[in-house]
Amino acid sequence: MLKDDTAPTHVQVELSGCAPDDAHAVFAALRASFASDRAPDDVPQGTPGPGPTVWAATFDTARTGRRAAPARLAAPVTADVQGGYRAVDTLRATLCDAFAVRVVGMAAGDQENEVQLRLDNRTARDDRGEGTGGHVR
Repeated sequence: MLKDDTAPTHVQVELSGCAPDDAHAVFAALRASFASDRAPDDVPQGTPGPGPTVWAATFDTARTGRRAAPARLAAPVTADVQGGYRAVDTLRATLCDAFAVRVVGMAAGDQENEVQLRLDNRTARDDRGEGTGGHVR
């Protein structure tokens, strides 16, 4: 678990517009590499009522664990990530191990970077290095 969420190695990740199982797949892939404020058994739950559900977690990119394995999503997931430049780049590279990743928006500040990513399933072409899906476009 995380102790201090203000360190420049920490990245806040928010997932929206996706099913709870897809949110869990993304968080599990990131937890394979980084410490998180979410326990492994903290499975995202849907909420009743109108409006989108947003799931959030913070990951510490200071130390990386094992590489994330490719994971399956039922549908594409939008991920908003915010943190220090190097921390965001490290987290994004880890997501590329598990998913096809596309940058769809970015806002840069003096100390932090906010990036909106679109995550999708990798294809066999991505795994052979022939496609761009596993890499940030």
